[in-house]
Amino acid sequence: MGKLISDKFAAWQEECEQRFQQLKANEEELNRIFIDIYGLQDELTPEVEDKDVTVRRADLTREIKSLLSYAVGCLFGRYSLDVDGLVYAGGEWDDSKYVTLKPVTDNVLPLCDEEYFGENDLVNRIVEFVRVVYGADTLEENLAFIAKALGNKGNTSREIIRNYFLKDFFADHCKIYQKRPIYWMFDSGKKNGFKALVYLHRWDADTTGRVYNNYLSPLLRTYAQQIVQENNVISSSNDARTVSTAQKRLDKLKLQQEECEKYEKNIAHLAALRITLDLDDGVKVNYVKAQTAADGKNLNVLAPIK
Repeated sequence: MGKLISDKFAAWQEECEQRFQQLKANEEELNRIFIDIYGLQDELTPEVEDKDVTVRRADLTREIKSLLSYAVGCLFGRYSLDVDGLVYAGGEWDDSKYVTLKPVTDNVLPLCDEEYFGENDLVNRIVEFVRVVYGADTLEENLAFIAKALGNKGNTSREIIRNYFLKDFFADHCKIYQKRPIYWMFDSGKKNGFKALVYLHRWDADTTGRVYNNYLSPLLRTYAQQIVQENNVISSSNDARTVSTAQKRLDKLKLQQEECEKYEKNIAHLAALRITLDLDDGVKVNYVKAQTAADGKNLNVLAPIK
């Protein structure tokens, strides 16, 4: 039988509240003791304001974002559903530690504003994570719960989750990791033509090449096909609403295609360089190195760290 994330959160919320109230009571009791010792009854009160208690309460949006970050970590193999704690952060890879959910084999999680990559699509991978962890029969209810907590735009839970990863995930990740991200996002630009997450600790000389050859190049062919399809709809339909919808999508696709064609040149150049990284140099140095052309120019293929 499937499990509900809402039930898990409710239990966690209750645990956090009990911990919060206990710590508050402890701090107030300590205050009473010191007030009595030093005779400060006329100057101080033992009460502690909630904002000053040093343990935090549960926060739905924050916890759901943490869950999604953990899911990404499982998909990359940083964590495992079968082993406690940090599982892989460099060194020798042990495939036997991943039984319940297998990480991606190529260290790439592609993402667009539409589902172009089938089961490899980041959002589809997240959906699979939720299904494996919480069960198939509660999948849709759990996705709806996640989407409501995120509060992003979209007509369905999957669209809302997609918009979160498109617009907010990397910024949240950088904030948590104090501008030293371990999940890096290849990003073609503001039109969301192409994005892909990779895991720093699984980076190798062919990572950029795999992003280029296995995902960006096929995506460009997909855009070309979709543009032809929308043009055919416009030319063959007599329904004004159908034509209007097709034209709107066509305009978007052309902008995304143009963005990706410009981006492709930079990715192809870096892929040919087969850049390797030294983790001992730190994220800041490696983030620049991974994007640096042969002439020393930064090609800005990764999302800016803000």
